[in-house]
This record gives sequence, structure tokens and C-alpha cells, in this order.
Amino acid sequence: MNIEKYRIFSKVVEVGGLTKAGELLNLTQSAISHAVSSLENELGLSLLIRNRAGIQLTNNGERLIHPIREILRANDSLNQEVAAIKGIEIGTVKIATFTSVSIQWLPQIMKQFQNLYPQIEVKLLDGNYHKIEEWIANGSADFGFVNLPAREAFDVVPLHQDRMMCVMNAGHPFSHRKTVSLELIMEEPFIMPVAGCDTDVQRIFSQNKCKPQIKYELEDDHAIIAMVQSNLGISILPEMILTHLPDNVCCRPLESEHYRHIGLAARSFKNVSPAARKLMEWIRTWMASR
Repeated sequence: MNIEKYRIFSKVVEVGGLTKAGELLNLTQSAISHAVSSLENELGLSLLIRNRAGIQLTNNGERLIHPIREILRANDSLNQEVAAIKGIEIGTVKIATFTSVSIQWLPQIMKQFQNLYPQIEVKLLDGNYHKIEEWIANGSADFGFVNLPAREAFDVVPLHQDRMMCVMNAGHPFSHRKTVSLELIMEEPFIMPVAGCDTDVQRIFSQNKCKPQIKYELEDDHAIIAMVQSNLGISILPEMILTHLPDNVCCRPLESEHYRHIGLAARSFKNVSPAARKLMEWIRTWMASR
């Protein structure tokens, strides 16, 4: 078993190409290609389909990528435990996160954590709610920030309730109200966050049997705010996103308060690496001190 070949293969799959993997691992494309071919020869199986568009896993590759990542994770965990016994905190932790957490929480969390544990490397995977759960499930991330409820198979710990707000142009009639009802929102052109990002908004409408007049659907929160700024409709977004709004954009609470629930999730808290466990503990400590 050659751990380094497994690591190279996993990185190629993660980034979707030999050249990009070589850049990240500081290896030539030829060395990357040779390592993957050597692994395929050792296993007697074809793992990748290579074409001009990039790479694609074969059926064999699809079946083996998960256990290969498990081996890599177990090897990293072993090295971290050995280092911990020697009184050294080392390791690499991959966190899946979404934009508002990346902006509002992670800069301070990472700065303080790196001061405490300078030899633990933290890598961030930024995506929408659905992508984050995929990364946790397939082992691309050690753990992640999730929108609750998450998959039942995950171990989960709640962190924060984030109030949902109605966002509008500052000249909109709703801007004079203290709160905005869903009944009023239904009468206005609505800008809907697209699939993967709209769990909270869809839940609110579904629970209250409301059908908004959707005019636009966008994935990026800042794009939604820009559309609201141009008075092209109103929207509902989490409060964490709505810091530093433009002068001509404002937000008001919903009449019946609604929240998105942010938590940490992993496939198993017991089986995360020592470095990942340290970071999760620090995140919970940091959240408790806010």
C-alpha cells in the first residue's frame, strides 16, 4: 500500500484535474500522471477516464475513492495521535462552510486557533447547503457548518439561531414597518435564493402554505441584495448576511419570527482526527464566548 499514491489520486479527484493537482502538490503533471497510472497498475483496475474536458472516475474509481479517503484519514489520524503523545499538535483539517459563516465567524476563529495551534493546517471548502452535506458524507471534509436539520446519518451539534429578515429597497413602503408579514410579502415581486441555498426560505413558505410571486432566482446573496437595491423585488435572507448593507437597502424582521439553525456536523464525532476534534472544540468555545 502506497499512501502517497493514494493521496495524489484523491487530490486529482478532489480538484478535477491532473494539472491542478500537480500545482497544489508541487509536482509536475507527468509525476501526477505516473503516480495515478502506477496505482492503477498495482490494483489491476482503471480508475480514471482522461479526456480534454478533464478527468472522470470510472465505476471502479467511484467504488474505491471512498475507502481510499478513509485510509488517508486513518493515516493522518495515526500521525496526529503519535504527535499528540509526543506533546505536539499537528494535522490538516478540512472544513466545509457557507458564505455568511466564512465572513462573520471564521476570520476570528481561524486567527485565534492558529495562534494556539500553529502546526495544524486548516483548509476551507466553500459551498451551498447541499454541497456541504455531500462533502461531509463523501469524506472530502472532516466536518462542516450545516443548516439544520441535516442528514440523519450525521452527528450534529447546534451552534446558533440566525433570524430571517425581509430585505427591500429603502424607498419601499415596507421600510416604514417594524415587521413584515408573509401575507404582505406574497403581494410583491420576490427574489428567491436558488436550490441548494433556499432551504430556509422554502421552509417558511411551505410551513405557512404561501406561494410567492417569484420574479428572479439567484444563488449569490450579494447578487440578491444588488437586485433589491435596484428595486427589482424584495427577498428574505438570514440576518448574518445583512451586515454592511448599501445605504438604499434595509431589512425588517418577519412578523412571525423565523430562524435558520446553524450547526456543526460530521459523519461521526468520535472518529474525527485529533486535529479536527481540537478545532471543533475551539469553535464551540468561541461561539459560547460571543
